Amino acid sequence: MQELYWRGVATPSLENYQGLSKRAFVLALLLSLLAGFWVRRSEIMVLATQITESVPAIPGLAALALLIALNYLLHKLRKAGSFSTAELLTTFLFVTISTTIMGIGVTQFLFSLMTLPFYLKTRDIIPNRAYLPRWLAPHNLQAIKHLYEGAPNGVVPWHLWIVPLLCWLGFFLALWWCLASLMGLLYHAWADDERLSFPLVALPLEMSQTDVQGPPFFRNPLMWSGFALAAVYNLINIAHALAPAFPAMGKQFDLSPLFTSPPWSEMKPLIFHIRPELIGLGFLVSTEISLTVWVSYFVLKLAAVFGVAHGASPGLLPYFQEEGIGAYMVLAVLLIWLARRRLKEAWKSAWHNITGPDNTRYRRLWLGFFGGFLITWSYMWMAGMGWWIALAYLALVVAVAMVYGRLRAEAGVPLIWLFPYQQQKAFFLYTFGSAPFARNSPSTLTVWALFVFLARGYFPEMTGYQIESLEIARRVKIHAAKLFSFLALAVVVGVVLGWYNHLVPYYQHGVVQLRGEIWGQWLTEPEYSAATGYMQTPKLPDIPRIYATLIGALIAFSLWWCRIRFTGFWFHPIGYVMTCSYGSLIWGPFLVVWLVKSLVLRYGGMRLYRRLIPFFLGLALGHFAVAGILWGLMGAWVGSAVQGYPVFFG
Repeated sequence: MQELYWRGVATPSLENYQGLSKRAFVLALLLSLLAGFWVRRSEIMVLATQITESVPAIPGLAALALLIALNYLLHKLRKAGSFSTAELLTTFLFVTISTTIMGIGVTQFLFSLMTLPFYLKTRDIIPNRAYLPRWLAPHNLQAIKHLYEGAPNGVVPWHLWIVPLLCWLGFFLALWWCLASLMGLLYHAWADDERLSFPLVALPLEMSQTDVQGPPFFRNPLMWSGFALAAVYNLINIAHALAPAFPAMGKQFDLSPLFTSPPWSEMKPLIFHIRPELIGLGFLVSTEISLTVWVSYFVLKLAAVFGVAHGASPGLLPYFQEEGIGAYMVLAVLLIWLARRRLKEAWKSAWHNITGPDNTRYRRLWLGFFGGFLITWSYMWMAGMGWWIALAYLALVVAVAMVYGRLRAEAGVPLIWLFPYQQQKAFFLYTFGSAPFARNSPSTLTVWALFVFLARGYFPEMTGYQIESLEIARRVKIHAAKLFSFLALAVVVGVVLGWYNHLVPYYQHGVVQLRGEIWGQWLTEPEYSAATGYMQTPKLPDIPRIYATLIGALIAFSLWWCRIRFTGFWFHPIGYVMTCSYGSLIWGPFLVVWLVKSLVLRYGGMRLYRRLIPFFLGLALGHFAVAGILWGLMGAWVGSAVQGYPVFFG
C-alpha cells in the first residue's frame, strides 16, 4: 500500500492552474549561472564533492534553501515581493535540471567520447577518427591536444566547437521532449489509477510551504532532530578530514572479513554503507520494496556461493546488471500494458476529435513523443549507425528511462545511477554477438561507441525529474505544459553552461593537469578499441549472460504476477530491479529503513509513521546541507581538504 506523506492529501482541482512568472525565469537563470561556476570549481578543477549526481542535485537544493531564507527575511521585514511557492519550486526544478546536465554523467562523459580518439595514439583507436562525423566532434588534432594539455594562450577555439555544441543541443532537446511527453502520457495512469506516492517531491514541497511565520517544516522540532543527527555525523567526519587526529565515524562498515574461505568468500565484497539521505528518504518507501531490496541482495549473493560450491568459476556470479536489464525490459512491457486504457483514451482524444483542451494536450504529447524519438533516431542514423541498430538501441534506452521514471514515482530512491548502466548497449552484443552489427557498415560500431553515454551516462534518466515535476505542478497548481517548456529552457542552459564551464578550464589548464583524465575515459578507450577489434575478431554471444538476462526477466515477471495473485505478497519487482542496479550500495540503508518502519507501523500505526516523517526528511536534508552544500562549497576552493572525507552521492 502506498502511504501519503504530506499534509493535504487531496488532489487539487485541475482548473485555474497558474502560469510561470518572468521573475522565476530570471531567478532560475541567475542561480544556474552561479551553480555552473560552483560545478566548475567542484567537479572540474578541484574534484571535490560530486554535487551534480545527487538527487536532487545539490545546487538545486541550495538554490531552494537560499530563496526560502530570503523569503523569511522579507516576511520579517514586512517587505513586499516575497516569492510564491510556485516560484520557489519552479526555480528549484530549473536549477536542479540544468546543473545535473552539467555533471559527469552527461557533459563530461560526452567530452571524453568526442575527443579521446583524436588524442590517444594507440593503433586500435586511431581508425575510429574517420567515422566520427565532424558535426558531432571536432577533428582538429591540435585543438584536441590543447584541450588535454592546455593551450599556450588559454583561449578556447570556439569556432571549432560551436557546430558540435548546437548539434548536440538539438539532440538533447529532442530526447528530452520525447521522454517528457512519454511521462506526460503515463502520469495519470500512475498518479490517479495506481495512486503512486512520488516520495522525492515530499522534501521540496514541505520546505517551500509557507505561512505568516515562515515554512512550518522548519518549525518542527522533529525535523531539526533528524537534521542535527545527520549534521553531527558529517561534521565529525569533516573534523577528521581537517585534523586527522580527531576520531572519525567513517562512511561504511566492511563485513567482508567475515567471509574468508571458499565458497563463502563469494559474499565479498559485503559493505554496509552509511547513507543518511537513503535512510531519510527511504523511510517514505513502502516496506515491500525495502524488504525486497535487502532480501534479494542476499539471495543473489547466496546464489553465487551455491554456484561456486557446485563448480562455477569464482568471481563471476551473480550477474547483477544482466539480470537487471532483463527485469527492466519485462517491467517496461508490463507498465505499458497496465497503462493501456489511459494510453488508448489519450490516443482517441488526440486524433478522433479535433477540439477541446484535452484533445490538444494529448495531441501535443503524442507528437512530442514520436517526433522527439524520430529526431533522436535520425541523429544516430545520420551520424553513421545502421537504421535498425539505432532504432533498437534507442527503443531500449527509452524503455529503461521509462522504468526508471516509474521507480522514482513509486520508490523515490535518491540515486541517479539506479538503472542497469551500460546494459542498454551490452545486451545486444552479448545476446547476438558483434557480427550482425559489424556487417552493417564500417561506421556503425564507432558511432555506437560515441552514443554509449545514453547507456552509461544518466541523461535518459532525467525522466525522474520529469515525472516528479508533473506531480509538483499538480500539487502547487502550476500549468504543466508551461512548466515543461520552462524546464526545456533548463536543458538549453545546462548544455550551454556545461560546455562553457568545461572548455574554459580545460584549455586554460589542460585535462591532464586538472584531473589526469576526463570522467568516462576508463570506458571510452575500451569502447573504441572494441569497435575496431570487432571488425577483425567478432565477439560471440555470451551464453551465461543471456541466461542471467532471462532469469532477471523471469524473476521480475514472477514477482509482479504474485503481487496481483496473492493479496499482501511481501516482495516487489521494483525492489528487485533496484537491487540488480545498485544493490551493493542500498542494501544496508534499506535494511535499516525496513526494520525501523516495520516496527513503527506495527506498534504505532500510521499516526506515528506520519509524525516521524519530518524527522527522516530532516535526516536527509541535514546530510545534503552539510555534506553537499557546506562541504561542497569548502572543497570547491580548498580541494585538499576533501581528500580526507570525499563525499559522493552516486
